[in-house]
Amino acid sequence: MRTVRLTHPTQELWGNCQITGSKSESNRLLILQALYPELKLENLSNSDDTQAMQGGLTSKGQTIDIGHAGTTMRFLTSYFATTPGVEKMLTGSKRMQERPIKLLVDALNAMGAQISYVKNEGYPPLKITGTAISADTITLAANVSSQYITSLMLIAPKLPNGLSIKLEGEITSIPYINMTCALLERIGIKTTFLGQCIRIFPQHKIEPKTLTVESDWSSASYHFSMVALAAQAEVSINSYMVDSLQGDSVLVDVYAQLGVTAAFDGHKLKLTKSDKVQSHIALDLIKAPDIAQTIAVTCFGLGVSCTLTGLHTLKIKETDRLVALDNELTKLGASIRVTEDSLYLDARKGDIVADVAIDTYHDHRMAMAFAPLALCVPIHIKDANVVSKSYPSFYEDLESLGFLVENNK
Repeated sequence: MRTVRLTHPTQELWGNCQITGSKSESNRLLILQALYPELKLENLSNSDDTQAMQGGLTSKGQTIDIGHAGTTMRFLTSYFATTPGVEKMLTGSKRMQERPIKLLVDALNAMGAQISYVKNEGYPPLKITGTAISADTITLAANVSSQYITSLMLIAPKLPNGLSIKLEGEITSIPYINMTCALLERIGIKTTFLGQCIRIFPQHKIEPKTLTVESDWSSASYHFSMVALAAQAEVSINSYMVDSLQGDSVLVDVYAQLGVTAAFDGHKLKLTKSDKVQSHIALDLIKAPDIAQTIAVTCFGLGVSCTLTGLHTLKIKETDRLVALDNELTKLGASIRVTEDSLYLDARKGDIVADVAIDTYHDHRMAMAFAPLALCVPIHIKDANVVSKSYPSFYEDLESLGFLVENNK
């Protein structure tokens, strides 16, 4: 596995980067395109996850291995289960086979699907026999990954009577549910999301339409972090929208507390270094958990203390991200404490330990969250190519901003 050493000789950042389409939007829209071929898509993500989705949707084989792509596993489960006549075995990496999917499988089987477990109950691989489903109501726990809910929402308009999803408990990641509703509405499908009930109305066909995918805000988070940690910076990233559907667009408000001014110029987002840095920030990230790692590392680099809550879904990601953050930040000299759903970081008193090798745990966000620290000290990123899961051109973009990316011998 490739390990890289990252440094930055000037601590100054000037440049412009083009970030491809949102993985979250791309994967939702690819399922909708499979259901409605009249839909054309532009600026799709070039991430591994999106390529896994495209490969899974077009595969003629009976066994589909989606690697580490959790979104793809969840979305394809519902898609194949409601496509009459298909027989698929859906599997993935060793870590994927440790990530729970029972809640979604139980919901689909309760609706009349035919899904069974190949190895361990509650986990992939799955044997799926596609069948016509006529159920129009399902009840689901709301305090789990919103991808389970979205998976059902995406196939709902092709069901004879649509689908009502009744949610029990506190709803996690509402922005992702709102994103799915908005994308359905954009292609002409009626939805409602009132209180604890999501209703998707049936739609046999749609009018031909072309949608352009907005660039990925999760990927933008690393640029916010770099600007925050730089001595001076003015970096532009394309292509973003003021009225974004992505929950991670809260980055603009979060990083205003960490010394980054963000301004829109059309679809270009200009990030500028400022000196307005809070000494402590407290954030509930239940609506944007994917940016927690980036924020924690930025705070550590700046010497800012932070309290991050609403992070229970990080336990079931590519790795247990809270434990991973604890391990790696401690190596660098941090005083940190994590619980099942929160992270507490003390303001750094000493220097950052230089030339530490960061373990990435097969997790793209670990690699990219720690990379900006190279503006402070030389840092090594193990399994560096893991970034291809969501941001394949990450290191090329670093180099364009003056970072030195050297392969460890």
